[in-house]
Amino acid sequence: MPHSPQRFWLHLLLFLLTLLTTTVIGARLAENFDANRPAIYLAEDIAAYHRLLSRPEAWLAGLAYSCTLLAILLAHEMGHYLTCRRYGLDATLPYFIPFPSVIGTLGAFIRIRSPIYYRRVLFDVGIAGPLAGFAVVLPAAVYGIWCSKVVPGISAQADLQFGTPLFFRILQGLLIPGASPGDIALHPVAQAAWVGVFATALNLLPIGQLDGGHILYAVFPARHRLLSRLFLVLLLPLGLIYPPWLVWAAILLLLGSRHPLVYDFSELDQARKRLAILALGLFLLCFMVAPIETRWGD
Repeated sequence: MPHSPQRFWLHLLLFLLTLLTTTVIGARLAENFDANRPAIYLAEDIAAYHRLLSRPEAWLAGLAYSCTLLAILLAHEMGHYLTCRRYGLDATLPYFIPFPSVIGTLGAFIRIRSPIYYRRVLFDVGIAGPLAGFAVVLPAAVYGIWCSKVVPGISAQADLQFGTPLFFRILQGLLIPGASPGDIALHPVAQAAWVGVFATALNLLPIGQLDGGHILYAVFPARHRLLSRLFLVLLLPLGLIYPPWLVWAAILLLLGSRHPLVYDFSELDQARKRLAILALGLFLLCFMVAPIETRWGD
């Protein structure tokens, strides 16, 4: 199948803009980390960003965060892209999304412009991204948590409090034994790994056309629609604990829980079924009921 022409200039421009926005955020994260302050300290952050913008040399400290985060996002999307190329599918290079949020980006994505006819191909494309991304998350998290430090009561000072996934709890228990998660100031590299963990959990939700939805469809094509809707409904009680899940559920509902048909009735082999179990394990390690909670004004 012929591949559509790539707009390399657009991919590069979006990548460079995302490098810029994440580096500015990373510079402030590094400044807060060095001063034993919470990662996000809204009372001072707005003025601090203005100060940082006037001192581009201070951005160098932000590269640890931005380069780590972009490496995670790039690995995830290139996992999808290279698997598409392996099977001759027409797919774009990654589009990065710069955005001046608390993490500096809205992530990245590729467009797959070819239909997928085989379950094993759908499975391989769906799982390649999370596995490739997590392969970069793992060493980044180990290094970042190793470089983190204990600052008693730091989470109580934070305007935005970040959740601690099971994966981080395990690593913190091994690398900083005896410390409470609420007393750990995460190094900027660990902060980037946290974003990667959060993105992995979102992508592995077994709903619609998310990566987890592709995997679910490849394993259970006849039950995908029912199971996808069931998991979508399960987000509603979670929304009572963490309201943004209701927004995410609404977005997924608008995008639809159905999946394009794949006319292939062959069973997946045992190796792919084991990988599906691995993907479920990664989802459980990365998932957080309340990823970010605000404490501003408390």
